Amino acid sequence: MPTTPTRAATIAELLAEADRPLYSFEFFPPKDAEGEQTLWRTVRELEPLRPDFVSVTYGASGSTRERTVRVTERVARDTTLRTMAHLTCASQPAADLRRTIGAYAASGLRHVLAVRGDPPGGPTAPWHPHPQGLANATELVELVASLGDFCIGVAAFPDLHPDRRDADLDARVLIDKARAGASFAITQLFFDAEAWVRLVDRVRSAGCDLPIIPGIQPVTNLGQVKRFAELSGAELPSRVVDRLNAVGDDPAQVRRVGVDIATELSERLLEAGAPGLHFFTLNRSRASREIFARLA
Repeated sequence: MPTTPTRAATIAELLAEADRPLYSFEFFPPKDAEGEQTLWRTVRELEPLRPDFVSVTYGASGSTRERTVRVTERVARDTTLRTMAHLTCASQPAADLRRTIGAYAASGLRHVLAVRGDPPGGPTAPWHPHPQGLANATELVELVASLGDFCIGVAAFPDLHPDRRDADLDARVLIDKARAGASFAITQLFFDAEAWVRLVDRVRSAGCDLPIIPGIQPVTNLGQVKRFAELSGAELPSRVVDRLNAVGDDPAQVRRVGVDIATELSERLLEAGAPGLHFFTLNRSRASREIFARLA
């Protein structure tokens, strides 16, 4: 009698059942052949660490969107990695979103990180939904949930969302996304463990038990991380800037201090009960591998 293939556990199931923190890595779709080689080298270097899942970010424009889908499909098909696709609703009609979700489903992808995405002018620009699109990430979660049996993740903001800068509103929006069908959240980058603790406390005090996984950005270039912090609305504490500026003329020392800072933050978060850590790799593996090794 033929046997039924065993269904792999979802990220939500891993979070519910794990007796240890989960570890995961994030990649972005490369822009050219050289970037593609770098990405696949990084994937192969991180795969032996047996992360619980990996994710691939999403570009909303036509060619970038197609590249995102192709890269995500290949990671899922050609590696052993549990793969999550990102999806944003910024600057897109709902019909395009449905097609992308259908492409993910046809490729066997069952995990989607549903985020609103930034407006064309950047995260601090006024948000205007596409005329034929969705109003926010909660509606995107509802759409993904309506189109298949997906395990859905969403974004969370330990530092205040740049739109409203209202901590209570951030917690309420996160709870709304959970009610719409989200099973877990991954935060934007941040550098203060207490900011994550405060966010979790606000969400828990409202009776919501959504797992909130911290997103960790290893700092290997001070100028780069300043730009990321500005884009995400994250606060860049003076203690972080001062440590990096102290070695700012030596790239190797900047990378070393950046790994120290990320490791220390990761340790504090795990001590505070974080259910896992999600590393933003920027398609490079060295810093993430070093932090992972120290934590292990």
